[in-house]
Amino acid sequence: MGIFDLFKKKPATQAATQPATPNLKCKPYKDAATNVIYNQLFCDDLDLYRSRTQPPYSYPFNILFSDYPDETDLQRVIDDSSLDARLRILALNTRRSMGHAPAGKELLGVIVEVGLEGGLDVLASFRDGKARYINQSGKVLIWDTITDTRANELAADLFAKSEPIIGQIGPSDKPRKPHPFAGSARVTFLVLDGRYFGEAQGETLFNDPLAGPALTTATQLMRHLISKVVRSPDR
Repeated sequence: MGIFDLFKKKPATQAATQPATPNLKCKPYKDAATNVIYNQLFCDDLDLYRSRTQPPYSYPFNILFSDYPDETDLQRVIDDSSLDARLRILALNTRRSMGHAPAGKELLGVIVEVGLEGGLDVLASFRDGKARYINQSGKVLIWDTITDTRANELAADLFAKSEPIIGQIGPSDKPRKPHPFAGSARVTFLVLDGRYFGEAQGETLFNDPLAGPALTTATQLMRHLISKVVRSPDR
């Protein structure tokens, strides 16, 4: 059993007809739908969201999916804390692609990837309290609850412990790398001014004095989310 190898529930049954999937940057799982969920975590491919959103587009999708988005409209989405954090990150990336990188260091997402012998374990926590967990087997936990006190406490602690890390490293100007393989781990930080990441051998990263506390909290958050889903009466 790996660090994140606790989620044993089967995913919801897939619909018979799935929307067409754009080319994916990374395919760590056997199931195509799981690979879409994985790549969506990084908010660096607008087409992955467009292909799974039905028109006509309402706010903020009418802005995000515009062929010629207005910078003021994009900034409105970026500043709208009531929105799903991933949509704000999509707007950030679009504005950055237009040559206007927003200033500031607000942390909007933390993604922990651990390469295990059986596959890739991933926990993603976002500023709005939502989270995603993908087990190495490809099973997925979707967490959109924002009223769970303990989950919110752990997420806040994870973000607080991640802030010193991004203070020590700069944003990457390179394309996202392939997913970590067995024995390695990576933490990605989706920040207002770009994508930050750190990676190393799994044990090294978890024992790192700067990254270790954040990873410990990420593990606690993952276990809490799984425990809530496993105990849910409708599961």
